[in-house]
Amino acid sequence: MRIPKTWVPLIAKKIADNLSTKEMIQTSLSEERLVEEIQGILTHELMAEDRVNEEVRQFLKKYEAEIEKGNLDYRKMFEITKKKIVREKNIIL
Repeated sequence: MRIPKTWVPLIAKKIADNLSTKEMIQTSLSEERLVEEIQGILTHELMAEDRVNEEVRQFLKKYEAEIEKGNLDYRKMFEITKKKIVREKNIIL
């Protein structure tokens, strides 16, 4: 996650306020529930990179022996694999 987790509630509140003030949405949700829903969405999206990084780590475990021998550069393989997964899954980071 690229922003502190403590900012998420503040950002969610600001988004909810702007959507309501500018009458961009109509909802039967309470303001508190709307903020909670927005927080959930933000958290899920902000953690996309964390999920990709974990997937890359799991994938690279297959090549642990080669990496330890020095035949493969972990950092380089990590970046290449990450770019491939992001491209294949059409993820925006």
